[in-house]
Amino acid sequence: MNLAEAIILKNTEKHPLKSAIGFKKKDAGWKELSWKRFGEIVFKTANALKDAGIRENDTVAIYADNSSEWMIFDLAAMALGAVTVPIYATNNAEQAEYIINDSEAKIILVGDQAQYDAALQILQKENSLETIIISKKAVWIKKEFSSFYLEDFIAKASPEFEYCTKENEDTATIIYTSGTTGSPKGVMLTHGNFIKAFDAHFEFFKFKNFEEELSLAFLPLTHVFERSWSLLCLYGGARVYFLEDPKNISKALEEVKPTMMCVVPRFFQKVYAGVLEKAEEGSGVKKKIFKWALQTGWQTAELKRNEKSIPLDLKIKQTIADTLVFSKIKDRMGGRLWFLPCGGASLSPEITRFFESVGIHVTVGYGLTETTATLTLFPLTRFEHGSSGRPLPGVEIRIGENDEIQARGNGIMKGYYGKPEETQKVFTGDGWFKTGDAGKIDDNGNLIITDRLKDLMKTSNGKYIAPQPVENLLTNNNFIQQIVLIAEGRQFVSALIVPNFEFLRDYLRKNNIAFTTWEDIVKNEKVNDFYKKKIKELQSDLSDYEKVKKFTLMPSEFDISTGEITPTLKVKRGVVLKKYAALIEEMY
Repeated sequence: MNLAEAIILKNTEKHPLKSAIGFKKKDAGWKELSWKRFGEIVFKTANALKDAGIRENDTVAIYADNSSEWMIFDLAAMALGAVTVPIYATNNAEQAEYIINDSEAKIILVGDQAQYDAALQILQKENSLETIIISKKAVWIKKEFSSFYLEDFIAKASPEFEYCTKENEDTATIIYTSGTTGSPKGVMLTHGNFIKAFDAHFEFFKFKNFEEELSLAFLPLTHVFERSWSLLCLYGGARVYFLEDPKNISKALEEVKPTMMCVVPRFFQKVYAGVLEKAEEGSGVKKKIFKWALQTGWQTAELKRNEKSIPLDLKIKQTIADTLVFSKIKDRMGGRLWFLPCGGASLSPEITRFFESVGIHVTVGYGLTETTATLTLFPLTRFEHGSSGRPLPGVEIRIGENDEIQARGNGIMKGYYGKPEETQKVFTGDGWFKTGDAGKIDDNGNLIITDRLKDLMKTSNGKYIAPQPVENLLTNNNFIQQIVLIAEGRQFVSALIVPNFEFLRDYLRKNNIAFTTWEDIVKNEKVNDFYKKKIKELQSDLSDYEKVKKFTLMPSEFDISTGEITPTLKVKRGVVLKKYAALIEEMY
């Protein structure tokens, strides 16, 4: 079945007047579209694309921040039988051009002025791109270069539409990998990949009243995680609100009050570190109350996790703990969040335990773009902290050579677009997808990630270092924002550390250290002594060969625009190591 048909037809027939999506424009409040109106706009957009010459299996690109238009354009293309190619809004013209040329996209939807200007540069060269559609009227355009505002583009199109029939194996989208290792590759995901993965999620969780849920999409829709989750929510009839600027997440949480939201580990790390910092600054009485509340919450959470009844006295204590402590933490996140899928990197068990104690279920999962996001994840109960959960229905996991995690099942990609040799490399002879990650399966069927095989470092002493667990350990506090471990071929572990400048500034004030520039501050002896002490405390339980012996504080964050991190905030280790080679050598 066509994915767009599976989402829109069912819901417009079932509850046409119920809200489907929410969005916010500048200087205005949040607005909603009903399923009936949402469907009409999707159909008009599909017909406009058809009138512009887009046919079945043609590729169209989306180069914009999250918005209602993003999702409408995506579903319209798929309804027509075309293939959507998302491009990160933060990509520059050169990066966008590579994807457009590789995917042979004919039409592109852009959001802001910067994306339009980049697309215009590409349009004026000889390639497949024919037309630029612009979602915002505030963008200044050159109409003589096949540029149309979306509103004008669909104005004359008919709202009557007939879906293009698609088979499960037909390509729905090509998602380009973020390129942490080598050039981006276009992952072909099918209509069947999505639909079967969605059905597996609903079978796995057995949600009650899912149609009453509200999800806030603040991670980039370009990434498989947010896109799959948002489409899943719409597939199940839940509302999805689209946040254009992720920097406004705190305000949006208060305004929208979502019940569900997919996030990356850094979100939890920041909330966790902030709560602990505030608790530490409280009076002796407040500290005792906080500690008691956490112990109470943990007892309750453990009983729920193991599907055991909660005694009356513990229920009363839990109510008090929630009133005095947990409600305040939850209110900072809108007050209604209860289900948060988390992916992109590993998450420390201390953090999942903390949020379960507070009453928020963190659904840790594992997967890749090539697997339609999720392979394994925490169930609502009987999950294991520190693991990546259990396989979804229809997914099989095995551990291959060098402890590599291998998978097969409903969500596995069709292949890399135009790269049959690259596709062949990532599959075993008997058809299992090779993830490139190392792991093991415990006695209860939970998958435990040990590290990315390509990231494993071997010191000159012959010791193997898995960087992710150490990096997670050191970023689980308020003073370290980003970190890159160095160990390959070296006699000891060192690190490039980006401080959390907000908390470091507060530390400077409290310790009467005059602020000049961040370049000066990161070289300050008192500041470096503070970080030495902090790092020593944090890694006290590590083996000696795993510990960071030397570090360099960086004066600014690793940035997307400079190519140091991906749009999903993963550090491009190779880029960073090359760029800061001189700094690294100084530590040795």
